[in-house]
Amino acid sequence: MLFSTGSRGARRWLVVVTTMALLAVGVQVASPSAQAATVDPNATYVFVNRHSGKAMDVWNWSTADNAPINQYTRNDAAVQQWRFVDVGSGYYQVRSVHSGKVLELPNANDGVQLVQNTAASGNTRQHFRLADSAGGYVRFVNRHSNKVLDVWGWSTADGGMISQYQDHDGANQQWQLVTLGGGNGNGCGSGSFQAEATLNGGTWTARNGGSTVYTGGDMRSAVQAAVNSLSAGRTSKQRVVVRGSGSISAGSRISLPSYTTIDVCGTINVTGSGSGDQAPIYSRGTTQVEVQNLIVTGTPLYGIFMRNVTNVILGQIDLRVSSGLGVRIDNRGDTSQWTRNVRIDNVYVSGTSTHGVETYGVDGLTVGTVTARNVGGSGLLLNETINATVTTVDAENAGTGTGYAAFRTANRAGRIGSGYPINIRVGTVRARGGGRGIFCVSESGGVAVNRVDIANTGNNAILIENCYGVDIAAGGGTISGGGEVRLAARTEFPGNRDITLRNFTLANSRILESPCTTNLTISNVTLSNSSISRC
Repeated sequence: MLFSTGSRGARRWLVVVTTMALLAVGVQVASPSAQAATVDPNATYVFVNRHSGKAMDVWNWSTADNAPINQYTRNDAAVQQWRFVDVGSGYYQVRSVHSGKVLELPNANDGVQLVQNTAASGNTRQHFRLADSAGGYVRFVNRHSNKVLDVWGWSTADGGMISQYQDHDGANQQWQLVTLGGGNGNGCGSGSFQAEATLNGGTWTARNGGSTVYTGGDMRSAVQAAVNSLSAGRTSKQRVVVRGSGSISAGSRISLPSYTTIDVCGTINVTGSGSGDQAPIYSRGTTQVEVQNLIVTGTPLYGIFMRNVTNVILGQIDLRVSSGLGVRIDNRGDTSQWTRNVRIDNVYVSGTSTHGVETYGVDGLTVGTVTARNVGGSGLLLNETINATVTTVDAENAGTGTGYAAFRTANRAGRIGSGYPINIRVGTVRARGGGRGIFCVSESGGVAVNRVDIANTGNNAILIENCYGVDIAAGGGTISGGGEVRLAARTEFPGNRDITLRNFTLANSRILESPCTTNLTISNVTLSNSSISRC
């Protein structure tokens, strides 16, 4: 009988045997038509759509029942973080790290908006199983409707609706489960820790081991008490986990001493106004400090402020604020005491009145991605910083109406001794709108930007002014519309020298050299309704 049905029937028979064998040893499997991916209920995930490349996102940072779930550019913020809650029989609730609510399809209709809602274990509209697709992607199959989550209309736009539709295994129905970092490589708050601050109702409790070190209603006091409870005089990192969201004053700070790791699984909302260098996360004159996860909203002076530090790690940082500066790491201009060995994995920053990320006096900087949206200054600004590697700067409307840029170097950034060897390396600069795309100024240099994707800046697409040893777009790219690519100079500094522009397409713009640059190379630039004006 097996062979009379042909190979298709044989494959069906083999699936049944495999399923029966697994059941015999007590392993739960999905039905043969929907083999399920393995998930870790202790891990935190981002769900990235195969068609659009965008992430599943709680729209507008809502915590309300029935708030829509749409897609948005991936930034790994809490609104894009999800955890699986096992409800049995191969099904899960999918819980938002931000709101604590779970995914729900309100009915079985095609095109219904996916929402979040308060968890109810018996509500099958909140139950999903995973079906495998090719290439390691999965589909979310709803228990109530037996339909799959679908980016409606094959949208690639931010805000594109997520709905449900019959399962046709389309790319807009396929999702990549991306596990985020955190304690021991798992989700926020997982892994071992020495102290924690936990919110229950309106009460914060800080504990270290079996000892309670704070109880009360103040988030800052609870977190600081947990930090202060770590071992005095330690020479290796100890970890504090914060579980809950709350508010702190803009005139206060959570101060981290040396050998401290903090993992904030919640949102710090900064209220009021203050002065000086206050920040919800602050560290000065320290070494071996790590911030694994952090979300800040409100009106901070700084989201993170660190001065005269060494061996710092910032992991997943999300700053959606309405004032201040995002991340500031400096040495207060003391070149005899560089801040050294700083690693920033991913920063999303929006709404600052000045820069997204700014360094001053840093030797040894590694940055993954800086995503800047509607910041008042530069997306990433490196002052007097050397030996830096940056993967991506992605900025929209950075420094609108100003001379700032998506990526800017200033104040002798890149100068080592009296020379400018290439020591600041940037993979990609993407800029849309805002002030400038790239700005090198005030005796900076030693910069290589591999790829450019710059369009419609309000000021210069690129401005190189009194800079030395700059190489733009060896790996190609495009510059379109907006301001020109300009090589300029102020009289108080020596003029530009050793500048290379190459391998990009220039559309609806021009390259303008005035005054003359010493040793300017322009090669393999494709002009589309554009021109090059040499001095």
